[in-house]
Amino acid sequence: MKFTEFDREMMHRCIELAKKAWGKTAPNPLVGAVIVKDGEIIGEGFHPGVGQPHAEVFALRAAGSRARGATIYVSLEPCNHFGRTPPCAAALVAAGVAKVVVGMVDPNPLVAGGGIATLEQAGIEVIVGVETAACEELNEGFVQRIVHHRPLGILKYAMTLDGKIATDSGHSTWVSGESSRHYVHHLRAGCDAVIIGGNTLRRDNPYLTSHDPGAPNPLRVVMTRKLDVPVEAILWDTSVAPTLVVTKDGAQPDRVACLRDRGVEVLELETLSPQLVMQHLYDRGFLSVLWECGGTLAASAIATGAIQKVLAFIAPKIVGGSSAPSPVGDLSIQSMSAALVLERVSYQQIGTDILVQGYINN
Repeated sequence: MKFTEFDREMMHRCIELAKKAWGKTAPNPLVGAVIVKDGEIIGEGFHPGVGQPHAEVFALRAAGSRARGATIYVSLEPCNHFGRTPPCAAALVAAGVAKVVVGMVDPNPLVAGGGIATLEQAGIEVIVGVETAACEELNEGFVQRIVHHRPLGILKYAMTLDGKIATDSGHSTWVSGESSRHYVHHLRAGCDAVIIGGNTLRRDNPYLTSHDPGAPNPLRVVMTRKLDVPVEAILWDTSVAPTLVVTKDGAQPDRVACLRDRGVEVLELETLSPQLVMQHLYDRGFLSVLWECGGTLAASAIATGAIQKVLAFIAPKIVGGSSAPSPVGDLSIQSMSAALVLERVSYQQIGTDILVQGYINN
């Protein structure tokens, strides 16, 4: 089916509206809706978060009685089941809209075409597939959660042109440029958690926040087997953002008590692994998890299937060094034919850096 330029424009407006809730909707998806009549937008809305009305409801409220006979564009298939809120498909039928244009079908088995069927049975024209790729990218964390029952794992790192994330001495401030760092701050705001290892904590003492007072901050997670972490660290200030330390059962009880006294959540596991940490974050309802760890933990996360997406910022710098660390540690790959090959690769210039994005098929 051919879509008009106006259809595409309205769907991109839906996506733009949906992003107003960036990082605030987990475990729900980001959704935007636009109602049009006689070529004029008469109502808009987006889903602001769990327990609140869906995008279609806000758009219908804005349009009022003018919604009858109108066309609504929505980035995700309207739901047809009772959850925390009533079904949107029924609300659209009751409002008397004439046409529904859907960006992507909802992968949730509770919906998965059911909303579209409800609308069509009511005599409403339904068109599906306008800017589907953009709508799927908007909600790739939600799709990963629903389809694979795990959050989307995103590995992010910045490296020099010769593949180093720090110098021989361990100095890494800053590998990438300021524009890339702003990009990462926005990325953090859209993720539900960001993970580092104990080495990164000790070396960098990071903030791991969005650096924007108006944007959400992710849960900051530290994975440390021995709990040999500093007594003082920026992450222990939980007035800025929450912090979770995940360690092995029985590791340094005194340090555990000290961290908990400061408001840091401590999770003790019998076995510490990326998969178990991601399972815990899935159980908390998370959609996207950003890994900003060093090479050893990155390799473990990749090898165990905790990573599905890679963002590599390449800076036009050369530092050399025979012992300078690289972004990914030992994966036991002995031949180039066995190398992990990223799929759906894209390239983008950000300031003086090049961002390479791609997906691991696991």
